[in-house]
Amino acid sequence: MEDDTSSAIHTEARRLAAIMFTDIVGFSRQMGADETRMLRLLEIHNQIIQQAVAERHGTVIKTVGDAFLVDFPSVVHAVQCAQRIQGQFRTYNAEKEPSEQTHVRIGIHSGDIVQRDGDVFGDGVNVASRLQELAAADTICISQKVYEEVEKKLSLHTAVLLGRPKLKNIAQRFQVYALLPEKPAGFRQRLQVHRLKLKQWQRTLQVAALLVLLASAGLIGRYVYVPSPAGLPLPDKPSIVVLPFVNMSEDPGQEYFSDGITEDLTTDLSKISGLFIIARNSAFTYKGKPVKAQDVSKELGVRYVLEGSVRKADNQVRINAQLIDGTTGGHLWSERYDRPLQDIFTLQDEITQQIATALRTEVLEAEQKRIRRMPTENLNAYETLLRAQEYSFRFTKEANAQARQMLERAIELDPTYATAYTRLGWIYFADWALQWSQDSQTLERAFDLGQKAVALDDSLPHVHLLLGYLYLWKDRQPEQAIAEGERAIALDPNYAEGYAGLANMLTFAGRPEEAIRLLEKGMRLNPRGPRYVFYLFELGHAYHWLGQYEKAIATQQRVLALNPRNFVSHLELAVMYNELGREEEARAEVAAALKLNPQYSLEDVKERHPYKDPAALERILAGLRKAGLK
Repeated sequence: MEDDTSSAIHTEARRLAAIMFTDIVGFSRQMGADETRMLRLLEIHNQIIQQAVAERHGTVIKTVGDAFLVDFPSVVHAVQCAQRIQGQFRTYNAEKEPSEQTHVRIGIHSGDIVQRDGDVFGDGVNVASRLQELAAADTICISQKVYEEVEKKLSLHTAVLLGRPKLKNIAQRFQVYALLPEKPAGFRQRLQVHRLKLKQWQRTLQVAALLVLLASAGLIGRYVYVPSPAGLPLPDKPSIVVLPFVNMSEDPGQEYFSDGITEDLTTDLSKISGLFIIARNSAFTYKGKPVKAQDVSKELGVRYVLEGSVRKADNQVRINAQLIDGTTGGHLWSERYDRPLQDIFTLQDEITQQIATALRTEVLEAEQKRIRRMPTENLNAYETLLRAQEYSFRFTKEANAQARQMLERAIELDPTYATAYTRLGWIYFADWALQWSQDSQTLERAFDLGQKAVALDDSLPHVHLLLGYLYLWKDRQPEQAIAEGERAIALDPNYAEGYAGLANMLTFAGRPEEAIRLLEKGMRLNPRGPRYVFYLFELGHAYHWLGQYEKAIATQQRVLALNPRNFVSHLELAVMYNELGREEEARAEVAAALKLNPQYSLEDVKERHPYKDPAALERILAGLRKAGLK
């Protein structure tokens, strides 16, 4: 009798446990479709999990169909076991046809449990179960408590912050991290081999052209990482960054969709003059990294951080979004949305309005109209455009061609889709700027597309910036270019690329002092990432034409410190050294530029420098000719 009582007391004892919950994605549905096949796969599944659990000293508390509830002596053992399980299934699936593959999702939490009469209850079990439901196929979701205990003990380089999602029937909210699948074996090595095969001059030309010419929000280079300056003060209005939303769909190929939602929300919020919005380019430097809202807030100099996730399946979309006060870590607002995919634009408008309300920011009537304007009624055209965007960010000739085909398809699906015409215009401009196209009509084609876009929707900032660049580079009409640039930032007061682009136009028009003020605005809105180098280059360019040589030289030297392959900065330095009578240094800079790009010539300078004043161009040519450029 005493033994039975002792046993009962033991089973009801409360204790802290590391709990892992697993299940097979789509098990019930697949079981109904082919019971024999799923029972066979279930047996293999059970063997893999039981072996991994035994290796990490776990105890299977309970199994229900395809689900395993496992207790571990520590969270380190639990995470190691989960990583082992996912690794085993990746190896297994790699050798099987899709119909024979098994995809598992796992949740892990550390919390109180109570075992009673052979069953187990408590916080640890409930949270682990909800985390498992939140996880996508082939991933592991862990609570903040687990992450903090294991981050210094295990390799968690695939961890991605999902924010503080609302877990069903769980009152407390906390950070949740997803451990994504590892890169395929040999991925990095293959990438390096591929890069080594690129011609050196071609790479150099791409970098230089991006730094000097491309200022489209849809055409952002990724060649150099630049940290944001330390100690950025908070703006005098509500300030926010939209971190890349995490793709929680079972298909990793849906990444383009979650990125597109992030960009759309950033664009909509950016149009509100009462807000200060960090540029998409800076926000995406955090993509795929486990970060804390407080750290992001300090690094970018903003008070609020918006984070979330997107799950798209069939014709439904689920978006989790949460707004955090980065100065305190406090949770300001959060919501989960489950909507038909056809309501995606209405949903984006709703999220934007709720954020503005949470920040107590007035949205002007004209701004509301621009935000609520539906870009297209054809969802296929919208998704095609998002896929094209993903390709355009790769910056290769082949990817640009694929993006062009997709955008042409989007226009076929909806001939009134102004954004598609705009994006396609930027693709043609990139073909010209990066010298991927030898067609003399490339810029004309870009201009025609921009004109069509404006005729369809005059409220798109990106198309006005595109037209501004085309008026400058194609037609040598700097005043018309400036008018378009001013229109772009009037439509989007947080358009960092618009400020930088307009500054570029003003410098070529002989108005460098105005350009410097705009560049300072653009750099504050976009303080992190590769575009910061472009802004620095333009700042040095403007200082040069303002006659502030010391600042100009120091700025171009900083550009080269961040990106030693930027041969255009060498040429800028050569011109300034020549004008200062430092001829030996000028020749050294031209030699350095030619070493990076042997094919560059004075003819290229003429084509790529649309100064309003002909004497300014002659001054540049004379200085470079004297320093050795032919």
